[in-house]
Amino acid sequence: MSSLSRELVFLILQFLDEEKFKETVHKLEQESGFFFNMKHFEDQVQAGEWDEVERYLGGFTKVEDNRYSMKIFFEIRKQKYLEALDRQDRAKAVEILVKDLKVFASFNEELFKEITQLLTLDNFRQNEQLSKYGDTKSARNIMLIELKKLIEANPLFRDKLAFPSFKSSRLRTLINQSLNWQHQLCKNPRPNPDIKTLFMDHSCTPNANGSRPPPTNNPLVGPIPKAGAFPPIGAHGPFQPVVSPSPGAIAGWMSSANPSMPHPAVAAAPPGLVQPSSAAAFLKHPRTPTGVTGMDYQSADSEHLIKRIRTGPADEVSFSGVMLSSNAYSQDDLPKAVVRTLSQGSNVMSMDFHPLQQNILLVGTNVGDISLWELGSRERLVHKPFKVWDIQAASMPLQNALLNDAAISVNRCVWSPDGLMLGVAFSKHIVQIYANNPTGELRQHLEIDAHVGGVNDIAFAHPNKQLCIVTCGDDKVIKVWDAAAGRRQYTFEGHEAPVYSVCPHYKESIQFIFSTAIDGKIKAWLYDCLGSRVDYDAPGLWCTMMAYSADGTRLFSCGTSKEGESHLVEWNESEGAIKRTYSGFRKRSLDVVQFDTTRNRFLAAGDEFQIKFWDMDNTNVLTAVDADGGLPASPRLRFNKEGSLLAVTTTDSGIKILANNDGLRLIRMLESKAMERNRGTSEPINTKPLIVNALGPIGNVSNAVAPTLERADRIQPAVSISSLGNMENSRLVDVKPRIPDDIDKIKSWKISDIADPSQMKALRLPDSTTAGKVVRLMYTNNGLALLALASNAVHKLWKWPRNDRNNASGKASAYVVPQLWQPPNGILMANDVNDNKPAEESTACIALSKNDSYVMSASGGKVSLFNMMTFKVMTTFVSPPPAATFLAFHPQDNNIIAIGMEDSTILIYNVRVDEVKTKLKGHQNRITGLAFSQTLNILVSSGADAQLCVWSIDGWEKKKTRFIQAPTGRQSPLVGETKVQFHNDHTHLLVAHESQIAVYDSKLDCLRFWSPKDALADRISCAIYSCDGLLVYATFCDGAVGVFDADSLRLRCRIAPSAYIPSFSLSGGNPSYPLVVAAHPSEPNQIAVGMTDGSVHVVEPSDAELKWGGTPSQDNGPSNSSNPSPSGQASELPSR
Repeated sequence: MSSLSRELVFLILQFLDEEKFKETVHKLEQESGFFFNMKHFEDQVQAGEWDEVERYLGGFTKVEDNRYSMKIFFEIRKQKYLEALDRQDRAKAVEILVKDLKVFASFNEELFKEITQLLTLDNFRQNEQLSKYGDTKSARNIMLIELKKLIEANPLFRDKLAFPSFKSSRLRTLINQSLNWQHQLCKNPRPNPDIKTLFMDHSCTPNANGSRPPPTNNPLVGPIPKAGAFPPIGAHGPFQPVVSPSPGAIAGWMSSANPSMPHPAVAAAPPGLVQPSSAAAFLKHPRTPTGVTGMDYQSADSEHLIKRIRTGPADEVSFSGVMLSSNAYSQDDLPKAVVRTLSQGSNVMSMDFHPLQQNILLVGTNVGDISLWELGSRERLVHKPFKVWDIQAASMPLQNALLNDAAISVNRCVWSPDGLMLGVAFSKHIVQIYANNPTGELRQHLEIDAHVGGVNDIAFAHPNKQLCIVTCGDDKVIKVWDAAAGRRQYTFEGHEAPVYSVCPHYKESIQFIFSTAIDGKIKAWLYDCLGSRVDYDAPGLWCTMMAYSADGTRLFSCGTSKEGESHLVEWNESEGAIKRTYSGFRKRSLDVVQFDTTRNRFLAAGDEFQIKFWDMDNTNVLTAVDADGGLPASPRLRFNKEGSLLAVTTTDSGIKILANNDGLRLIRMLESKAMERNRGTSEPINTKPLIVNALGPIGNVSNAVAPTLERADRIQPAVSISSLGNMENSRLVDVKPRIPDDIDKIKSWKISDIADPSQMKALRLPDSTTAGKVVRLMYTNNGLALLALASNAVHKLWKWPRNDRNNASGKASAYVVPQLWQPPNGILMANDVNDNKPAEESTACIALSKNDSYVMSASGGKVSLFNMMTFKVMTTFVSPPPAATFLAFHPQDNNIIAIGMEDSTILIYNVRVDEVKTKLKGHQNRITGLAFSQTLNILVSSGADAQLCVWSIDGWEKKKTRFIQAPTGRQSPLVGETKVQFHNDHTHLLVAHESQIAVYDSKLDCLRFWSPKDALADRISCAIYSCDGLLVYATFCDGAVGVFDADSLRLRCRIAPSAYIPSFSLSGGNPSYPLVVAAHPSEPNQIAVGMTDGSVHVVEPSDAELKWGGTPSQDNGPSNSSNPSPSGQASELPSR
C-alpha cells in the first residue's frame, strides 16, 4: 500500500472516531494493522474480553512470530486460565489448558506440566509462585504492565503505537477545500450553493437571466478547525463522544477535566467562527458581539483560491456530515395548522412531548396537577392531582408552607431523555418523579424535598453515564440528585438571587450545567465542587432561559426584562458573547416570553397573542400565526422532537396542537388506528387506547443519551418566582386547588429511636489484645479496613475478607466478621511513648496517607511514620516536649504535614527534608483539630481553648479567629477539646465540642448549631460527616449515637447504647461509651465507634431499613440555626 493510501486510512480512522463508529474504528485498526490502540487494548484486558483481545492482537502479530509475541499470548491465556480456576470453573480451565495453553508445551514442557498441576489444588495460591496473586482486577492490572512492556519492545509494533499528528477533522477539511475549489471553477458561481452530493463534481446552474450574482462578503471556508495533535500512546484513551460541529468554548474552558484526549474531536465551528485555542477563551472575551468572523485556511496550495476570495463573489460551501443548504427548509416545515384542541381545565404552566412517543403530551398546571394526553384520540390517559405522597416524611418547612398557603403550582414538568421517567417541580419545596411504563401508567418513584421555597426548574442529565435530576430554586442553589435513589450528589452555590432555570448539556464528553438567576446572571458548572466556571450577564438582566439546538451545536437564550423588553439571542460560545439578536418582539411584553427550538433550523416564541417563528440564521421574524385566535399575550409553547407538532397554551385553560404536513399525517394515522380499534373491539367505548410510538416499538430503551436528547429535558421555565405575580395574576388563582386530605393530618412526629439489636446491624470486632481505650479510629481510604489507636499506644488493624457469597467487594461491613490483621513478622504497630508521662494520659493523634500505604501517629512521644504492610517504623520526628496532639497531611503534598502541638502552636513540617518550615501561633491551649480546604486554600485549626483559627496555605498568615459560642445556660467562654472537619464541598465546616455540634462557613460565621437536649442530653464525645456529606454522626458520653441531617442539624435517628453494646457491658456503675466515631468512605450509612473499654463496633441499618431514620423531626426541638436554609441564606422571596 502506498504511503498516501496509508495516510488515507489514518484520515478515515479519525473521521470514524469523530462520528463515533467505535467498533468500526477498532476493526479498521485491526485489519489495516497500521495503528495499535493501546487504550482500547487495555480496556478489553481489564474487562476480561479475552476473545476480543486475541482477535485485536491478531491484526498485528501471531503467537509464533517472535519471542515477544509468544510471551504476550502466553500471559493472556495464563490469566484467562487462572481466572477460571479462581471461579472454580474446572471445565472451562481444562478447555483453556487444552485449546490455548498446550501450544506452549513444545517450547517449555516443564512449565506446561506445572500449569496443569494447578488443577489438583483447591486454591492455586497454594503454589508458592502464585501465593501473592490478589483479586482478578489487580491481577489484570499487573499483567497489563508486563504486556505493555512486551508490546513496546516487540519490533512488529514499531511505529504503530503512536497516531500521526495532524489537525482535527482533516478529512472534512479536504472535502471542504475540494468543494470550494470546484465552486471557484464554476462558470456561474451562485451564492448559497446547494451541495447535495459528494458523488459527483459540483457545478452551479446558471441564473435564469444569465447574469452573475452580486458580490457577497461571506467568508469561504468558515468552519475549518484549529489543529489538534494526537497524544502519545501513553495518554491514548478511548474514542470520546463528540458533538459535531464544534464543541465550542464550553469544551474549551472545561478541557482540563479531560486532559488525555484521544483522537482529536470534531471541531467544525458554526460558519464564520474560529475555534478558540485557549481554554479560557469563553471566560476572557468581551460580552458584546464582535461582529467579525474568522477564517482559517489549512493548505498552502490554495493561495490562488484565497486571492479570488478577497476580490471575487464566491460564497461559502461546507460539508458538515448531512448536506442541508439554507433553502432546504421552507415555511411549510413549520407547524401552523390547528389539528387538536384540548381542554385542560386549569391554567397550563408547563408542557413536554414524550421523547419517543410523538403522540403523548405531558402537562402541568397552576393547581399542581399533571396530565398525560394522547393526541390521536384526544383522550387524557392520566390525571394526577397534587398530593404529598408521604406527609410524615415531609420537612417542617414544607408542612408549614402548605398549612399557611395550600395553593401549589407546577413550575416545570419534563420527561427523562429515554421517556421512562418524568419529573415535576412544584412552587413549594418538592419535586416528584414518576416511573412511566409502556402502557402509559405512572408509578410513584421519588419525592424529594429539594429546595427551601419554590423549585423553579427541573431537568435530567447523564453525568458519568448515570441518570440524574438537576433542580434549582428560590434558595439560590442548584442541586443534582441520583435518579435511582434520590440521593443528593452535588450542590452548587454561588448565585446571589433565586435560580430561574437550568440547562444541562455536554460537549466532547464534558458534562456541564448552565444556570440563570433572576438578577440576569448566567453561570456554568462542572459536576464537581470547584464553583462556577462562567459568570456573565444575560440581556434584560431578569428571567432568562437557555436551550441548545437539537444537535447540541448552537446555544440560544430568551428572556424578558422587568420593563417587559424581550431578548432572543444566539451565543457565540467561543467568545462568551452574543452572536446575533433576533428582532420582532413587542415593545412591552406582558409576561416572560417563552421559546423553543426545532429541526436545528427554527426558533419559536410566544409574543403579542401569536407564535412568532425565526430562521436561526436570520434575525428577522420569518412568520407569525395566531392559531385561529384565543392565545394569551405570551403563550407557552413546546415542539415535539421531530418538530412536526407544536403545543401552545390558550386563554381558556386549554391547549392547541399545531401541525405541519408530517404532523397531519401522524395525527391521521393515529385517528385511523383508533377507529380500527373501536370497530374491532367489544370493549366499552371509553377503553384507553394503546399508546402509539410513531418511531417504532419502545422495547428496551437505551440509557445512553445522545447529545440531541439532552434537549428533551429543556422546557422553557414558567414564571416561578413570587415577585412575578403582577403578570397575569389570574392564572395562579382562577381555580381553587384541591387540598389532599393528608394536609389535615399534618402533625409533628417522634424521632426514630433504635433501642433493640434487632432494629439494626451491629458487629463487635474480634480483639484478643490487651484492652485500652480506643482514642483514635479511622477507615482506610479504600474502605476495606479499619484502623484503631488505643490509649496504650498500640494500633489495631482489621481487614475484611473477600467472599463471593456475601462480600465480593471486601469492603467493611457489619454483616461479615473481619480479621485482626498482623504482618507475618508478628510485630505490633506501637507508638513511641514519653517516659515522663504515661501514654494513657497523653493526647494521641493519627493520620493516614491517601494511598493507605503509610500512617503517621503519636501517643505523647515522637511522631512515628509506619509502613502499613509491614508495621515497621520508617522514621520518627518531632521529639517532645512539647508533644504532638493532632496531625494532618497537606492536601497537595504528602511530604508536608501540619502538626498541632501541646503548647498550642502548629508546626508546618517537611518530612522529606526533616525540617520545620514555619510555626503558627494563635491558640491559647493545645491543638485538638486541623482541617485543610484545598478549595479555599486554607487551614482551619481548633484548640482546647474552644477557638477556631483560619490560616492561609500560601503564606501561612492568620486570616481570622473566632471562639465558638456557648449554648444557652452554659458558662462562657468554653473550654475543652474542639474538633473540626470540612464538608465535601470544602467550604462548610463541622465543629464538634462536648457542648454542641455546629456548622460554620468559610468566614467562620455560625450557620447552625445543635446542643444536647431531651433524649440526647449527655456530653458529646465526637462528631463526623458521612462520606456523602448528607448526615452528621455524633456520639455521646452515655453511649448513645445521634444521626443528624447535615443541612439543618435536625435529629433523624437516635441509636440507644442497648442496640449495639452487649448487655454485660452496660451492667455496673461505669458503662463504656464511644470516645470516637469513624464514617465509612463510600457507605454513607455505616459507621464505626471506638469505646472506652477498648472495643470497636461497626454499625449500619438493617436490610429492611437501608438508611437511618426518616426525614428530620422537630420533636427534639428545632436546631438553633441562625439560618435554616441549606445555603446558609434565607429565601429572599415569599412563598408563591
